[in-house]
Amino acid sequence: MNKLYIGNVSAEASEEDFETIFEQWKIPHSGPFLVKTGYAFVDCPDEKAAMKAIDVLSGKVELHGKLLEVEHSVPKRQRSCKLQIRNIPPHMQWEVLDGMLAQYGAVESCEQVNTDTETAVVNVRYAAKDQARLAMEKLNGSMMENYALKVSYIPDETAVQEGPSAGGRRGFNARGPPRSGSPGLGARPKVQSDIPLRLLVPTQFVGAIIGKEGATIRNITKQTHSKIDIHRKENAGAAEKPITIHSTPEGCSSACTTIMEIMQKEAVDTKFTEEIPLKILAHNNFVGRLIGKEGRNLKKIEQDTGCKITISPLQDLTLYNPERTITVKGSIEACARAEEEVMKKIRESYDSDMAAMNLQSNLIPGLNLNALGLFPGGGPGMGPSMSSVPPPGAHGGCPSFGQGHQESETVHLFIPALAVGAIIGKQGQHIKQLSHFAGASIKIAPAEGLDPKQRMVIIVGPPEAQFKAQCRLFGKLKEENFFGPKEEVKLEAHIKVPSFAAGRVIGKGGKTVNELQNLTCAEVVVPRDQTPDENDQVIVKISGHFFACQLAQRKIQEILAQVRRQQQPKPSSGAQTPIPRRK
Repeated sequence: MNKLYIGNVSAEASEEDFETIFEQWKIPHSGPFLVKTGYAFVDCPDEKAAMKAIDVLSGKVELHGKLLEVEHSVPKRQRSCKLQIRNIPPHMQWEVLDGMLAQYGAVESCEQVNTDTETAVVNVRYAAKDQARLAMEKLNGSMMENYALKVSYIPDETAVQEGPSAGGRRGFNARGPPRSGSPGLGARPKVQSDIPLRLLVPTQFVGAIIGKEGATIRNITKQTHSKIDIHRKENAGAAEKPITIHSTPEGCSSACTTIMEIMQKEAVDTKFTEEIPLKILAHNNFVGRLIGKEGRNLKKIEQDTGCKITISPLQDLTLYNPERTITVKGSIEACARAEEEVMKKIRESYDSDMAAMNLQSNLIPGLNLNALGLFPGGGPGMGPSMSSVPPPGAHGGCPSFGQGHQESETVHLFIPALAVGAIIGKQGQHIKQLSHFAGASIKIAPAEGLDPKQRMVIIVGPPEAQFKAQCRLFGKLKEENFFGPKEEVKLEAHIKVPSFAAGRVIGKGGKTVNELQNLTCAEVVVPRDQTPDENDQVIVKISGHFFACQLAQRKIQEILAQVRRQQQPKPSSGAQTPIPRRK
């Protein structure tokens, strides 16, 4: 990866000209310059020299009136799935970058490259060639916080192993893990493969954590192989500021311990007498599993570490702040052990949720889970402050499941009657926020009978709104411990279909409904001998976990759309279909 391509070369340029430029900028090269008409090639002794040439010369140095363009020389057979993105804003957060890259396809790895420049450089590998090509086309030259991104292919050594079949990856054999990133920073973990540690620290200690000209925070970063973001500009005037630590679990814990020690020393130096607890921020999605049934998990952590642990109330949550504060009181050593145990539980919950999402989400065509906003910051557990900058090209709202206008749907979801209060929230706040977030009408139907075990939630909205609303309802029931810690949330949903289309859902001899159940893992039932309602509709019952229910709903809607198309009158053979005028 040390061979360079130099483009936009003047016809007057010579090998001596390039020798002079490289000598002037103190860039070593390990071979002669091969100068062609309009371009040139040269070998560098190592990757560091190649990166220096790209950073220093490309788009900045002129030769005979033309700005040189310098990038890695990549043979066509190796222009596959790997890209290098340069000139990334120095303060850009990983979550924003991850969200931007995920727009164009599945990112298998994203590794930081060690350079001497102020801006950041990453090597990215996509799952498929067309995804990498799309990212290259869309991102190269795009503006990000007043920085123009520069994207180029880098050699994909595994690409030559691929078979000749178009678009396939048959016969692909990886040569081990992706290359690690900067030796100083450690390898950038795979996208969404780990969850950061979020802390809340008193504002008066932020200066001590940063140090003079940033020396202290740089030292922590180097020693713990972590990336640390101190969100100083958030909540101006607030008594506490959030800190986000990206690293391995061990790196996060080490950085956390160092920060606690710095705060303790600063408290002594400034004669600050109040206790300084450790405060961890965690997404509400994970807190129920951290606490455990009847508080068992939290009690065990307290017993094992000797710490006192409290968690902020649900009432403090808002649509824009889904994090809860876990306050740990004890000695620095005890708090450090408690942090390890707390984050272990949170990471286990995160990994479990991500595994479920990755297993099922690819079965729902057109669904972009990262952009749906189900988990702030593009992944579960990411705080809202981490994703305040939208990626280039992103539009307001959520991406569409399909093109064109989305018709509204009505779904009746049945929840435990005891959970109604949690869903509604204090003075109806939770259900209002959920309705606003999802863009759907959400109402709890009146109780039927004297002691019903279930209550019906009526959800009205297009497919995206249905997905978001139902996802939050399933999650809320899990968080509030209406299902056991190892028990999957399974609910029953009813959708209505035209009576004449019920046979198409069932299929000949039950073939279609059986295929539906095999594909989605949901139980799908069209009760026999139903009397159609006043709109000539009958009920289809769907039972299962969240993704199973969602997939079954979408597949049934596809069948109904097909039926509706077939019901539309066809134009007569003598009539010409009018050609729409171009606007």
